[in-house]
Amino acid sequence: MNRPLALVILIAVIGLITFSATFTVKETEKTIKLTLGEISRSNYEPGLYFKVPFYNTILKFDSRVLTLDARPERVLTAEKKNVVVDSFVKWRIEDVEKFFRATGGDERRALTLLSQFIKKGMLDEFGRRTIQEAISGERTLITREVKEKAGLQTVQLGIQLIDVRVKKVDLPPDVSDAVYRRMEKERATVAKAFRSRGQEQARGIRADADRQREEVIAEAYSEAEQIRGEGDAEAAEIYAKAFGKNPEFYSFTRSLNAYRSSFGSKQDVILLKPDSQFFKYFSDPLGQTK
Repeated sequence: MNRPLALVILIAVIGLITFSATFTVKETEKTIKLTLGEISRSNYEPGLYFKVPFYNTILKFDSRVLTLDARPERVLTAEKKNVVVDSFVKWRIEDVEKFFRATGGDERRALTLLSQFIKKGMLDEFGRRTIQEAISGERTLITREVKEKAGLQTVQLGIQLIDVRVKKVDLPPDVSDAVYRRMEKERATVAKAFRSRGQEQARGIRADADRQREEVIAEAYSEAEQIRGEGDAEAAEIYAKAFGKNPEFYSFTRSLNAYRSSFGSKQDVILLKPDSQFFKYFSDPLGQTK
């Protein structure tokens, strides 16, 4: 074997041994070192460390704040009514040695246990309250008490429970449908009552408007008749004064109007005596009958 190839192989072997004998710890990790399956060290700061290959095992866990979005659970209230509670949990690994001993380092097992603690806390707290209390006024108190009680249990898992929040509280679908139908029926009854009152008020408004219209028309007609009477009286007075100054002209004008009214068409025929007063202005311009 030539020397260059042997040198490359030596470097590769040294690199492999170095790689397998070192490990790094990040700021976002909690790390424990096992020696033949037993914890030998866990208090690692971020940096580069050495281990004995095949003799030491390194386990790393996320040290950041994690979120458990719990599955919505159906719980009973103090009135024995079902509600669906949707919540989430903020948590992180506080003591990595406790976490490893309690869960074997299996995060899924830790989440299962954490979910059970939260579910039991929700059942207990909602079971002591009515729906109205749970939905409106005491949600913050419920989450605080669930956090305190579940936090005592999660400490034994090496987990710090940072926060518990309820996203929403709903009625189950079957109950919601019944509630919505009842609400719809109640709203329909209220709407019908409003429409009835509206129609009654509309009839009253229309009746009052009709009455006011009749009063206005009657007053207008009365005022018009009064004005017309005054006009006729004034016109008669003017005619009387005018015709009183020349009676003959008045008589002549009335005769012309009578002729115009009597002979409105070519087919009109009147049979009278020639010396009738009706034709006095035909036989004599001065209107004197013979």
